[in-house]
Amino acid sequence: MQRTKLGVLVALFSAATLLAQQPKKPSVSEIYESVQKLNVLGSVLYVAAHPDDENTRLISYMSNHVKARTAYLSITRGDGGQNLIGPEIRELLGVIRTQELLAARRVDGGEQRFTRANDFGYSKHPDEAFEIWDKEKVLGDVIWAIRQFKPDIIINRFNHRNPGTTHGHHTGSAMLSMEAFDLVNDKNSYPEQLNHTELWQPKRLFFNTSWWFYGSRENFEKADKSNMLNFDVGVFYPLKGLSNNEVASIASSQHLCQGFGRLTTRGTQQEYVEFLKGDFPEDKNDIFSGIDTSWNRVSGGKAIGDILYAVENNFNFRDPSQHIPDLIKAYKLLQEIDDDHWKKVKSKELKAIIEACTGLYLEVSANTPVASSGSNISLNIETLNRSNTSLKLTSYKISTNDNSIVKDIPLLENIKETFKQDLKLPNNIATTTPYWLEEKGTLGMYQVDNPLLIGKPETPRGVIVDFNLEINNIPITISKDVIYRYSLPDKGELYRPFEIIPEVSASISDKVFIFENDQQKEIEVTVKAGRDDLEGSISMDHPRDWNVYPQQQKVSLKNKGETQTLTFTVIPPKFQSEGALVPKVNINGKIYTKELVEIDYSHIPYQTVLLPSESKIVRLDIQKRGENIAYIEGAGDVVPESLQQIGYNVIKVKPEEITPENLERFDAVVVGIRAYNILDGLKFKQDILFDFVEKGGNMIVQYNTSRRVKVDNLAPYHLKLSRDRVTDENAEVRIINPNHELLSFPNKITSKDFEGWTQERGLYFPNEWGKEFTPILSLNDKGESAKEGSLLVAKHGKGHYIYTGLSFFREFPAGVSGAYRLFANMLSIGKDNINLNKKLND
Repeated sequence: MQRTKLGVLVALFSAATLLAQQPKKPSVSEIYESVQKLNVLGSVLYVAAHPDDENTRLISYMSNHVKARTAYLSITRGDGGQNLIGPEIRELLGVIRTQELLAARRVDGGEQRFTRANDFGYSKHPDEAFEIWDKEKVLGDVIWAIRQFKPDIIINRFNHRNPGTTHGHHTGSAMLSMEAFDLVNDKNSYPEQLNHTELWQPKRLFFNTSWWFYGSRENFEKADKSNMLNFDVGVFYPLKGLSNNEVASIASSQHLCQGFGRLTTRGTQQEYVEFLKGDFPEDKNDIFSGIDTSWNRVSGGKAIGDILYAVENNFNFRDPSQHIPDLIKAYKLLQEIDDDHWKKVKSKELKAIIEACTGLYLEVSANTPVASSGSNISLNIETLNRSNTSLKLTSYKISTNDNSIVKDIPLLENIKETFKQDLKLPNNIATTTPYWLEEKGTLGMYQVDNPLLIGKPETPRGVIVDFNLEINNIPITISKDVIYRYSLPDKGELYRPFEIIPEVSASISDKVFIFENDQQKEIEVTVKAGRDDLEGSISMDHPRDWNVYPQQQKVSLKNKGETQTLTFTVIPPKFQSEGALVPKVNINGKIYTKELVEIDYSHIPYQTVLLPSESKIVRLDIQKRGENIAYIEGAGDVVPESLQQIGYNVIKVKPEEITPENLERFDAVVVGIRAYNILDGLKFKQDILFDFVEKGGNMIVQYNTSRRVKVDNLAPYHLKLSRDRVTDENAEVRIINPNHELLSFPNKITSKDFEGWTQERGLYFPNEWGKEFTPILSLNDKGESAKEGSLLVAKHGKGHYIYTGLSFFREFPAGVSGAYRLFANMLSIGKDNINLNKKLND
């Protein structure tokens, strides 16, 4: 029995991963569940701030138990978080987290929506979030989402009544939902939206409360719950072989880049929602109490319901195709109702059920995963009817063509029909890239020019094929995205989305180049062909006080996918300066300035992202001491590469490689962000590291979260982490002791070195430390007390131990000069006398 249950869990998690790539092929139990859901005309919108904020237990419960159409509105795409699985941060991290949300919804049965708000990082108050986001625009996006989705019930993840006590994005999401509830049915509120949608009034609004919001389980037990509804979200689903909270755990585990992979849970578990606005439900055991969620809800729906309820009550699990005549009859009646919203929603659901009941397989696979505008591609089209239902393919139409291809052939039971279709892509077809990244936005908002795209989780596919069918003599059109299907010997059958790419793209080897002196550097630019027989030239835009040679080079690429690497010599000025390098590829007079970024993780579909190809160049006034650095990688950052840019020899060291002998050749050890949160092996290496410091080495530990620290002692002396952080990247930095060696050698650090920082000053500062530590800086967000734990240094034997919560991992990729100068001092501390003695001995 245990083996069977484990098999179900593994199968569901594997299916979630595979479905990130493969088309859905529902089982008979899944078809039946779809019929159950088809017969519920009710909807729930869950609202929170970020990917992984959503309560998957409640979303799954509403979708799979209540059978309501359920969606999660995430205000942001989580661009400001960290990444535990790779180097992508900011916009690229937002792309990953968007796809992880879609993967989670494929598991829990929900849908996904967004606003244009950019996750700019941690915010301590919703007022700050609203100012940076542009509250009116984000509020409009929330109203737009409600008017389009038309939920009966809205559930907020967070409490709107306690601004300033938690993440400002969290509280802000609830405040936006509260305000939108009152405005969504007002014709004077965002009237331009009514050109594309209509007014709507949700029936009730709740807050998904829990003991956490009351401070303790004991406090929550004592709380007045007369205004609350509760649900057992541990309900068991025999058709799935899983409990609801098991499904929810698997859904939540899709957030891998945030380290949300977790064990499944099962058994009775209560969730509470507190009533906030609207009509209080007549029956506290039914969140939809008083709301008609039957087919009687729509005019003309009773006749449809009579048919579909009978299908549900008498479902044939052995041969669901027996229901096709009734499903077709219901579909025909559905097209005649006046309610456009439910007609659209239920037609989509019903067509999917009809497709599944016939075992109908429709697939369009391109002969290549990518192609550029104007290219010729070949489509392999497969159609298969795996039932005895009368089914005819009358024609199919490719979205890029004006005319349909007439076929008018019967699809006989289990007889596969295949076609090969040559296609020339239009010259004006749009490239495939996240629509919210196409235009330059602001710190807090993405720029989206097409209002109909706002809120969509991803960009609609560029090439779609409509299959025009007759099923029992009733015309039905089923649409399929063009995909790329292939196989690998070690992985089997695989799928990728078919992507439209530019005919050429260019990328520079690094996003930041630091020139520690006036010596020239050779910088490589890689040009990639999006089509065959590419000829052109490339030049580099650069600041006036910099020089780049040669001015222009020839580009010649024979085959699509081929790359050509060209080297440019970049000569910095004599004095400190910074600017941007931008490669410009000229193909027949058309200039291309974007790079093609490819994101490939097994749990999400393959992603192609077009971003401006630009690298920051910095001529830095910097001095340093020491040469060899051991770097212990944590949750992922580019600090090692950044230190190499300023001349250090950086060697990445795994915990098992930390031995006294291996550390002897290093001047310093740097511990990556959150290493003590994720590397179990470090708890056995602390004594070795502290001994390294005692013998004269320097050890720099970057931020760790205050929870789930894997070691008992982070430092050789007392040090306690807190949740203290300074989120304002422009917050004043007060130097406590300007004469301290850390601020004076080998670079003189002043307030100017803290200009131009990005996203935040730092996070998870210690708030307690032993007398051996010296605090270096004092800083705080507006209205808060001073925080002195951002940079602490302690002498330990002959060396120095430094703990810092300053966000070097964000500043280095942004090319912030002062961050490099300060870190060089941290690595160099105590090295002045050593270097002087070396010179004297020489």
